[in-house]
Amino acid sequence: MPTTQDDLITALDLPSIRSQFPSFAETVNGHPAAYLDGPGGTQVPQRVIDAITDYLKHANANTCGAYLTSRRTNEVIASGRAAMADFFGCDSDEIVFGFNMTSLTYAMSRAIGRELGPGDEIVVTLLDHDANFSPWQALEEKGVTIQRVAFRAADCTLDMDDLARKINPRTKVIAVGYASNAVGTINPVNEVVRRAHEVGALAYIDAVHYAPHGPIDVRALDCDFLVCSSYKFFGPHMGVLYGKREHLKRLHPYKVRANTNESPNRWEWGTLNHEGIAGITACVDYIADLGRHVNPSVSSRRAAILAAYEEIVRYERGLCERLLQGLRTMPGVKVYGITDPMRFSERCPTIALRASGHTPLELATKLGDRGFFTWDGNYYALNVTEQLDVEKDGGFLRIGLFHYNTVEEVDRLLAALREILAA
Repeated sequence: MPTTQDDLITALDLPSIRSQFPSFAETVNGHPAAYLDGPGGTQVPQRVIDAITDYLKHANANTCGAYLTSRRTNEVIASGRAAMADFFGCDSDEIVFGFNMTSLTYAMSRAIGRELGPGDEIVVTLLDHDANFSPWQALEEKGVTIQRVAFRAADCTLDMDDLARKINPRTKVIAVGYASNAVGTINPVNEVVRRAHEVGALAYIDAVHYAPHGPIDVRALDCDFLVCSSYKFFGPHMGVLYGKREHLKRLHPYKVRANTNESPNRWEWGTLNHEGIAGITACVDYIADLGRHVNPSVSSRRAAILAAYEEIVRYERGLCERLLQGLRTMPGVKVYGITDPMRFSERCPTIALRASGHTPLELATKLGDRGFFTWDGNYYALNVTEQLDVEKDGGFLRIGLFHYNTVEEVDRLLAALREILAA
């Protein structure tokens, strides 16, 4: 049945949510800005801006000094680790901060690569962002064999039979995305981790695209490493990595000599972005407060985060279904990935499409002039656009829906697309 307005009534209190984001006051050519570019980086609530500003006003110092602002900085970092531990469902000493997901993955792959050589194999997928592909591929210089898992073009899901064929006793690492940043597919990461551990391999999960759309429980998942970027879940431009304590202590990072050998600090290169870490705590608390609104009985920040995501998943799934219903009525529009509403638990509300007679850049530009912010190109998921044979033609137009988007924005977007395609 079609998704109706009543189907999309949410317990999230959208007016209150949207009032917290200063950027939503932006206009373009008289049109209100609709932020559908979240897969490249979400907007941030005022509390994140305030936390960053407050740090710079009252605690701007380096760590471990014998004075007030330095002690405040130590507290900011400790609070950030505790917040992300609640977000991932782990302990604070298993949290590592970095510049972004890419730099953290390069750092971790270099450390893991110290122990690898000819005869060892790493399994990657062609559905991943290149930041979870190229760092592992670079270990070919050490004689490591890289096995590439294909995906099914029909629905852009991982070919699990191909994955099984690529895993063997020589496999040392399996690197996979939690969800595709290009086409929205949520991968069966629990099954991937299980298969990795069956052969004694490490499981490395890129959760950047999944993090704003669903709950993460690294304990239940039992992955060895999981990495994300806080600017994809309403925070500042930073990366955060979870690593099992045993691995963070056992592996040897590349680092300067003066840096401590204590974990997790030894994995953090140089002075951290302290104000960014203050912002990370604020964005986690923003999500937790959504959960407290949905379920006032929650007793912990972790429980509040889970309550928030339960409602976020439900609401975003409805938005996604409404968008896809409208796209189905447009001649010449091809949507890539899962389009069956009965399978929406297997995808994020990230839509990649092409329209005959129009390049993705042309569509993004004309939508942008009308106040709709979308992305065109490959989004660093180069293997995806190459395998689907759209790289040379400009990739996709990508529309990313988030819990702060509205039914009215979806309907206005559909109307704008119809107008553009009919011109």
